[in-house]
Amino acid sequence: MSLKSFASDNTSGVHPRILAAMERANAGHARPYGQDPYTEQAKEVFARHFGPDIDMYFVFLGTAANVLGLRAVTRPWHSVVCADVAHINVDECGAPESVTGSKLQVIPSHDGRIRVMDVVPLLHMIGNFHHSQPRVISITQSTELGTVYSPAQIRALADFAHANGMLLHMDGARLANAAAALDVSLAALTRDAGVDVLSFGGTKNGMMFGEAVIFFNPELSREFNFIRKQGMQLISKMRFIAAQFIEMLHDGLWLENARNANAMARLMADSLRGLPHVTITRPVEANAVFARLSPEHIARLQQDFYFYEWDPVLHEVRWMTSFDTTEEDVREFTDAVKALG
Repeated sequence: MSLKSFASDNTSGVHPRILAAMERANAGHARPYGQDPYTEQAKEVFARHFGPDIDMYFVFLGTAANVLGLRAVTRPWHSVVCADVAHINVDECGAPESVTGSKLQVIPSHDGRIRVMDVVPLLHMIGNFHHSQPRVISITQSTELGTVYSPAQIRALADFAHANGMLLHMDGARLANAAAALDVSLAALTRDAGVDVLSFGGTKNGMMFGEAVIFFNPELSREFNFIRKQGMQLISKMRFIAAQFIEMLHDGLWLENARNANAMARLMADSLRGLPHVTITRPVEANAVFARLSPEHIARLQQDFYFYEWDPVLHEVRWMTSFDTTEEDVREFTDAVKALG
């Protein structure tokens, strides 16, 4: 019997509607490498959500979306400014620096977010040939600590970046969760807020695989066809990613899935607040709950539930909810936590 998972929204299965869409796409033959009708339809669907003049490309992996998106807009003498907890800094095995050749300029975050004032001290590097040149500010939405950037916070970073010759990249692996949490459109958190390059995630929101790299200024993506091919992410049977995104985006399934994941995280946090042996350590704004427990309690819970100890020094854990997490799942888990006391 497998353990019930609150480790990541990557551990969930595939939404039945997504599986059905892939099955429909499996009928007959189609041209490869994005020349199929599904990919063309997907471009139209993306344009309705993000704007008519975007340039959009499918890849398999979130790491690939981030790294290749950054590769398109940087050169080896550039730097990418990011939070200390950013996925590109912590969980991509050095791929951003290896592939782009650019330095990651890491700054301390505030519940996962960075602010304009955090980036200002780096401006003295601009024009100094002894230093890597700040080229991109990269933010994550929602953040690695489960918090979200408001449209105003994103716009402030974008305006600052553009005023200083930089660009704004967004790792949107959980962009859907952020949009659901803030009750705004996908465009409000990206195009309308000044984002230049977006990695838009599908895998964490009910898809089997697939991410999209979106350029809001097509001038930035003129060579991306070659970058994607050289980066080993040009998918021959691209229709199977396109079909998933069409189903996800065309009638609000993306929002339904994200809202459920967020609601289950809030239910979990609300059920556990006030317990003497549990401390909720971060704001619960999307679909992640961070908490501190004793090592003994963590070990006992992990006998029946799968989750990560986020910080082994502080004994801080991360519990993630997914599109298919149910109230019954949460109640079973929170009852087990309560029984520890």
